[in-house]
Amino acid sequence: MTIDVAKARAETPGTAEVTHFNNAGAALMPSPVIAAQLDHIKLEARIGGYEAAAQEAARIAGVYDSIARLIGCSPEEVAILENATVAWDMAFYALPFAAGDRILTAEVEYGANFVAYLQVAKRTGAKVEVIPSAPSGETSPEALEDMIDERVKLISITHVPTNGGLVNPAAEIGRIAKRHGITYLLDACQSVGQMPIDVTEMGCDILSATSRKYLRGPRGCGFLYVRKGLLETLEPPMIDHDAALWVAPDRYELRGDARRFETWENNYAARLGLGAAIDYALAWGLPAIETRVTDLATTLRRGLADLPGISPRDIGRRKCGIVTFTLDGVDPFEAKQALNDQAINVSVSRPSSTLLDATARALPPVIRASVHYYNTEDEIRCLLDALARLRRG
Repeated sequence: MTIDVAKARAETPGTAEVTHFNNAGAALMPSPVIAAQLDHIKLEARIGGYEAAAQEAARIAGVYDSIARLIGCSPEEVAILENATVAWDMAFYALPFAAGDRILTAEVEYGANFVAYLQVAKRTGAKVEVIPSAPSGETSPEALEDMIDERVKLISITHVPTNGGLVNPAAEIGRIAKRHGITYLLDACQSVGQMPIDVTEMGCDILSATSRKYLRGPRGCGFLYVRKGLLETLEPPMIDHDAALWVAPDRYELRGDARRFETWENNYAARLGLGAAIDYALAWGLPAIETRVTDLATTLRRGLADLPGISPRDIGRRKCGIVTFTLDGVDPFEAKQALNDQAINVSVSRPSSTLLDATARALPPVIRASVHYYNTEDEIRCLLDALARLRRG
């Protein structure tokens, strides 16, 4: 199956307003996602929030089924939370660590995750250690294998880092983790919706993802997968009376499914938007989406290579839809604003977002142009022309 770009754009109102290359930040929502949210908000306004949730209970429950189809798991292994950071944190902070335990992570790891490792290490005496990258830039499975011993309690990596354009070898890392019986946490925020994801194939025990990026869903919503066998051993770092049943004055019982990581109050319009976004992506087909995104990113990289004064900043054997670069002599934040003034959206990734990688590569803030399947080759030419004008001053 190939992407009908004209149809995708017709179903994406924002394409008439902007040239959007900030899909790794927040992609443009398609009409079914917008409608799912607006319809529920209007229903809440008409009959009341509790009553609307009760009336739409079957559709809301169906979002768990949609997530399960998307990543190849059981609905009982899925929790829906306010965002991907909360999802990741709820699982990570439920894992037990003691002095001397080792947490292995990637050189290209995201800052939000790394500060959590450091906090847990500070509290428990665990150690955070970095898996060396391969010469091409991605996390090295061979180096990881050499680091394994009985003290390694967690392998935790970001599948697609926030910058650098690479895709980490998540499945290879998962096979190592499974062979040694080590818990494996995968941050899939920027890969879910951009490429096919199967938690069994990846071998991860825990996966977190967001709605707003390549899934094209609303902001303020994310989800968590926890493998059933591990789920049953984890106590969330915080609970309420929906995550656990209060069964006696001095006793509670946790839910048996992943919803033990949720709390009772939720944004049901956002949840329905997430479900609509997943169903929309599945209807296009994730293999077709990945092919289109990869082709567009390749076209953009080739165009950048032909422009004088552009320094590409991407690494990795396998690259994705995130394209990073700098313009010689042009402040990236000023470039972003100049592009935005022309209705072209990009973002800027600061070194602190991936501090170890940025330090190792002496990276300044980099411009990040992230493509999606509804972008066009004409839009890429528009971006390249605008960058050429910026370089000329």
